Amino acid sequence: MAVLTLQDIAVEIRDLKILQDIHFSVDEGSVTALIGHNGAGKSTIMKTIIGWQEKRQGTIKINNISQEDDFLAFKRQYSYLPEEPLLLSELTVYQHFQLYAKSYQIEKDRFEERVQTYITDLEIKDKMDEYPEALSKGMRQKVQTICALLPDTPLLLIDEPFMGLDYYAMDYLQGAMERKKKEGTSILLTTHQLEKVQDIADQFVMLKHGKVVDQGPIESFQELARRNDI
Repeated sequence: MAVLTLQDIAVEIRDLKILQDIHFSVDEGSVTALIGHNGAGKSTIMKTIIGWQEKRQGTIKINNISQEDDFLAFKRQYSYLPEEPLLLSELTVYQHFQLYAKSYQIEKDRFEERVQTYITDLEIKDKMDEYPEALSKGMRQKVQTICALLPDTPLLLIDEPFMGLDYYAMDYLQGAMERKKKEGTSILLTTHQLEKVQDIADQFVMLKHGKVVDQGPIESFQELARRNDI
């Protein structure tokens, strides 16, 4: 069963075609990797799904909820981990977690348990009362990672999941994605670290110049990557 479906997506910026005829889906409990060079359109697809980039045509649905028909219900179907941390300067680390708990209606006991687990595992227990400007980029990315992992959503969107993280945090995030997958969460991610993709992903979608040039099971990735010079 497809959790996320994109059909006939096109994006133009100042008459420049950024995405053309994008079709693909992400099945329940699976990981799909968006692969391609810088400028291929990976991040634009992410921004289009979450509504930050206006599309010229096409439909996007999560669990058959259309982005156009009910955006609030659509938005509650996913959590998002951006490439660069998007934290609010006026909120402490813990207040960010509280904001996500309220937005996704996470039960208090479950919220506290998850926060304690994540801040312990990612070694940021002493940062709960800090504001973003007092944190290193790596610490901010850890905070953003926890925010994305806190809710139980059908879909998890991750743009360059390992950017800004140290080796231990990268390994931890990979394990967290694998656990989410086992729990039935669908994951769409973009990455340049192709060796890690092959351990995580079930499917891939290969982009070039804003078009899907190939897609299929991750097992066939190596051959297709050589053929398309990715």
